[in-house]
Amino acid sequence: MSAQTYYVPEQSRFPIFMAVSLFLLVMGASSTINNLDNPDSNSSYILYAGLASLFTTMFFWFRQVIKEHLAGLDSNQLKTSYVYGMAWFIFSEVMFFAAFFGALFYVRSFAVPWLSGEGENGVGISALGLWEGFESTWPVITTPDKGAEYVLAEKSMAWPGWGHALEWLPLWNTIVLLSSSVTVHFAHIGLKNGDRKKFHRFLGITVGLALIFVGLQAAEYYEAYAYYGLTLNSGIYGSTFFMLTGFHGFHVMMGGFMLAVMLARSVFAGHFEDHDHFGFDGSAYEVAQLSFLSYESSHRLYQKFDLALTGPHLLAPH
Repeated sequence: MSAQTYYVPEQSRFPIFMAVSLFLLVMGASSTINNLDNPDSNSSYILYAGLASLFTTMFFWFRQVIKEHLAGLDSNQLKTSYVYGMAWFIFSEVMFFAAFFGALFYVRSFAVPWLSGEGENGVGISALGLWEGFESTWPVITTPDKGAEYVLAEKSMAWPGWGHALEWLPLWNTIVLLSSSVTVHFAHIGLKNGDRKKFHRFLGITVGLALIFVGLQAAEYYEAYAYYGLTLNSGIYGSTFFMLTGFHGFHVMMGGFMLAVMLARSVFAGHFEDHDHFGFDGSAYEVAQLSFLSYESSHRLYQKFDLALTGPHLLAPH
């Protein structure tokens, strides 16, 4: 095969299966969160079906791509296109987070103050007499629409102060995520130097840290609902909280799964060479770099704009 020849695979149903899986996952997750206090709800079954479908699709899709690679169907030109494809994918995720944070900044800095009569636009709104007496606060504990049928958050999730910093769960989640960026880097070094034991050891630690992160975020969600009264029905505060943290948690979960696949391939099948391991590179870039940027950025914006973007802490008394 010529180095300038592309391998064009046959038509695949995997993208359709993946789209359906993601739809079930998102619908099931949001519905489950909104119906945690309803024992008769079947929302969790939709969530489980989405997860099962997602991981099944990824398994068979990965298997097909791996077979094509081992069969020598990947030319150098095609491998270069993989790199460009991953770069554009990461750029698209950066744009996702930019849109999410931009929407949150707009609500926090402009929309909510306008509703309380601040600024030129706020004066115009006040003159209409739409929401008299509404005060601008964040998080929004009261709503300008008195007849709205949603439950507002009972407590704020703001930074507890340095005296309680070690009790704040997002701090530990950030430490876990930063640590995973370091361990996956050492795993990469081990692979490039031909040291399989080092590669397996640090990659296994990275996968473990991803699992810890997802578990801690699940604990955040539980406490947000059980102790803070925060659900997807909690107005703009609840919707932005679950949109941002949910998107990020799903991102880390998928990245951890991909790295687990890379670990299994190396341990049980001896895949990857010191000069040819883009499957690992792509997964590592996805998890270590973008996850670090997204989670760190959320906390920096939180500090700068006083936005409660992440959940409550586990160790504080309730």
